[in-house]
Amino acid sequence: MTKNIIKEINTLKKERNAVILAHYYTRPEVQDIADFVGDSLALAQQAAQTNADVILFAGVHFMAETAKILSPEKIVLIPDPEAGCSLADSCSAKEFKEFKRLHPNHLVISYVNTSADVKALTDICCTSSNALRIVENIPVEQPIIFAPDRNLGGYIKSITGRENMVLWDGACSVHEEFSIEKILELKKVHPAAKIVAHPECRAYILEIADFIGSTAAILEYCKDSLDDEFIVVTESGILHKLRLQSPLKSFIPAPPLDSTCGCNDCAYMKLVTLDKIRNSLLTLSPQVHVDSQIAKDAIRSIEAMLKS
Repeated sequence: MTKNIIKEINTLKKERNAVILAHYYTRPEVQDIADFVGDSLALAQQAAQTNADVILFAGVHFMAETAKILSPEKIVLIPDPEAGCSLADSCSAKEFKEFKRLHPNHLVISYVNTSADVKALTDICCTSSNALRIVENIPVEQPIIFAPDRNLGGYIKSITGRENMVLWDGACSVHEEFSIEKILELKKVHPAAKIVAHPECRAYILEIADFIGSTAAILEYCKDSLDDEFIVVTESGILHKLRLQSPLKSFIPAPPLDSTCGCNDCAYMKLVTLDKIRNSLLTLSPQVHVDSQIAKDAIRSIEAMLKS
């Protein structure tokens, strides 16, 4: 059955002149069918560069919105419109506009994990891959609003010492829920394992990490490291790529506070399935649309990121 669906997807891709972009947090079989797999920054870059007529985004809604903003003339599909993002949902445009009003003269840096409406209120977007560099490139005297992830913002603030950086109080539910007690228990069982963590995790998790970095940075670190065992503190979808690129190494998923499976999944990312990809290409739906004025305002912040 799976082979038949994959064959159908490949046929439909050719017929539609479509490209499939998938995030590292999606299901393994979804990553395997994709033309390009990456983190938020790499996917934004790929969306801007593709010559395809149709972009199918195997990921969450804000990613598909970003692709539509960068390629308004293309059809952009999201296989499941319910694939949202807890971090993006933690920052509404209405509340954020008021937050900006309370902090005049602040430059707004927003994580790409935001709605198009929030990007339209932003001066420059960032990802976990480039956020530190973007902040460091801003003059120290310039006050900054960093949104929406308080953990990533706090991590950058601790490195840069930017006391004039105000943080929006948002977070990713997946990265918020890792248990430090369970991670330390794993470390006792696997004393040689290196702890690698995403900067969206809470500060007390980052304090015990041997390496802190974006999804792409974690992949590169684990591939190049001479160590053979890693406790991975980010969404479990990354394990597929880690194991593909380093099959002789051991990758242990860090458990959340409350879990029976021993790993931490983003339920939104896992909504994307091969069936839904096939159906989306077949019907050219659901399509993602962004208001033209919002897109016009938002693209400036995205392009500022891509040029940085």
